[in-house]
Amino acid sequence: MLPMNSAFEVGPLTAAPGKMASGSIDLGDTTIPVTVFNGIKDGPVLALIAGNHGYEYPPILALQMLRAKINPKKLAGALILVHVANMPSFLGRTVYFSPIDQKNLNRVYPGKAGGSVSERIAFAITGQVIERCDYLLDLHGGDGNESLRPYVYQIETGDPALDDRIGGLAAYCGFDHIVIDRGRPRDPAASVYCANTAITRGKPAVTVEAGFLGVPDEKSARLILNCAENVLRFLGMMEGAARRVRNPIYLDPAPVITSPETGILYPKVKRDEMVNRGAVLAEITDFFGRRIAQVKSPVKGKVLYIVATPPITKGQPVGCVGVVNRRA
Repeated sequence: MLPMNSAFEVGPLTAAPGKMASGSIDLGDTTIPVTVFNGIKDGPVLALIAGNHGYEYPPILALQMLRAKINPKKLAGALILVHVANMPSFLGRTVYFSPIDQKNLNRVYPGKAGGSVSERIAFAITGQVIERCDYLLDLHGGDGNESLRPYVYQIETGDPALDDRIGGLAAYCGFDHIVIDRGRPRDPAASVYCANTAITRGKPAVTVEAGFLGVPDEKSARLILNCAENVLRFLGMMEGAARRVRNPIYLDPAPVITSPETGILYPKVKRDEMVNRGAVLAEITDFFGRRIAQVKSPVKGKVLYIVATPPITKGQPVGCVGVVNRRA
């Protein structure tokens, strides 16, 4: 909670009450562009992080839109925007992995001070953003290879009080599909994922997914923009009534379904489609067109995303199917 009339610092940036500051956290071989808004009233600190995967464009565009709309003189608390967390991946147009160290930034949190570039980005965001916030939204979308329907991840920790706060945050993100994830690491020193890094430090966090196939889709960007504004209202940081999502569909995710072979992928289902257990999600051929594998759904459920571009490597994701949870 940021008290009224206090300056707010993130990395090299300082914002006085009622002011905005933009700049970059400089790591030498890469930078992390950040904007800080400091309100004039007491309130929480919300961090919005885009671009952990640099080919997921709608979150990056959404924060451009949000930056232009926020008036710090009407804000309570403080707002941190990480515009592009993974600049090497963004500029290199790479799916999942950094072109420099071949690591997935959203698998190396909380990072290492003296590690590879992805580990140092994670370390900087953990120390200079996550440690400074009270709530966090990690903003994602379908990567350059993923056809994805919008949803959010709600992590359950087993701590009833924290889980209730996380559930409240998820309910005000505005997405009617909420994936319950119970399998995230509990160790703050090995949190792995960005949102989970906040949660292992006692801070409610949600992962937002909207966008598909690396397209700079304005509709998806606006879904994320609306999510951010509604969460700001929910947290009492911005004027207006927050809207809780109506009739949410809760899903339990199957483990990410990975490819048994390297070759050319032919998806056989579409995002948001209901499939039965054993349904063929995709077929894989060798480079001469001979079928070498079928990928089947291990569960009955809804296709959250399916890889929809031809290249596929053994062990890499093909898709994810969520099982509808009948809880109220």
